[in-house]
Amino acid sequence: MRLRLLDRYVLSELLYPFIFGIASFSSIFIASSMLFKLTQYMTKYGASGETIARLFMYSLPEVVNYTFPMSMLLASLMAFGKLSGSSEIVAMKSGGISYYRIVAPVLIVAFFVSMFSVVWAEKVVPAAKVQYGRILEYEIKKNTKPRTQDHVIIKTLSGSTQRITYARRFDEEKGLMENITIEEFEKSHLARIQTAKQAYWENGSWRLEDGTVYTMNEAEGIKSTAKFKEQIIPLDVTPREISWEQKEPEEMTIRELREYISVLERQHQPTARQWCEIYMRISIPLASFFFAMIGAPLGTQKQRTSSSIGLGISIIVIFIYYAIMTLTTGLGKGGVMNPLLACIIPNLLWQPTSQRSIDAFQPTHLF
Repeated sequence: MRLRLLDRYVLSELLYPFIFGIASFSSIFIASSMLFKLTQYMTKYGASGETIARLFMYSLPEVVNYTFPMSMLLASLMAFGKLSGSSEIVAMKSGGISYYRIVAPVLIVAFFVSMFSVVWAEKVVPAAKVQYGRILEYEIKKNTKPRTQDHVIIKTLSGSTQRITYARRFDEEKGLMENITIEEFEKSHLARIQTAKQAYWENGSWRLEDGTVYTMNEAEGIKSTAKFKEQIIPLDVTPREISWEQKEPEEMTIRELREYISVLERQHQPTARQWCEIYMRISIPLASFFFAMIGAPLGTQKQRTSSSIGLGISIIVIFIYYAIMTLTTGLGKGGVMNPLLACIIPNLLWQPTSQRSIDAFQPTHLF
């Protein structure tokens, strides 16, 4: 669809502040904490310049993801502040163009930025965090990853059969897994469930002890039950490989998180942290759209004539937003607050502010 002259003009005023915001806010993140950590890795662990450079590159996707909402707020404030300060908003309104029509292209761009950020947070950030962790723990800290872990999940695929192995506790040094549940899926249907008290690594294979096999039927549920004293399972991963394949929630995709949650729920384990991570993958990107709704009306206020004021307002709003987000998500991950509510509160709190700013933008304020 061809853009009208008004749309192109408003978007041109938005583009440069948005790019400036990404660059400047990313620089603040990097200078405030990242450079100190990278320097510490060089001095304390003797990391090479090439390793530090790769670590730096893998840390950037997460930083950029956080700067999208900040940059959209700054861009909308500065763009509309400039238009308002030079009375161009007054001229547009005098020509019969409504406020909502003036703001529409910015809101549309903010929506697409939010959607892009959702994809970025799902496809790019988790993969980058996995590589960041591997470089940090394996190459820099020389394999200092904890050898004992809780809630271990291993996914394997053999032909048309997919297995999800869950262990309540795993000890790499002893080659031991405890409280094991193995779910086998054939053609996306649950076919068997095996449970065992423990499994140990011996002669290149994992051996289950004191377990039960449940044969499942989609219509009838449990079809048959059989107990065993010892059994070898088709899991060809070593204890060390299991240790390194485990991911933190921040390193998982939403699909992996959902699979992880389903296993934890069947084990009656808490899942608040995982649900918060899923909701944050949506709420943080959507902040770009909500910040545009705040920045546009604030930028068109009569007293807004300086871009430095726009930058100052942006910093204040961003600080309050992330302070609230840190508080509510902390409560959500701890199980004190519903995870969904904890993650959407920071966005919802700004809607009354946005509406008041819109209501204040009336023709009487412009002339």
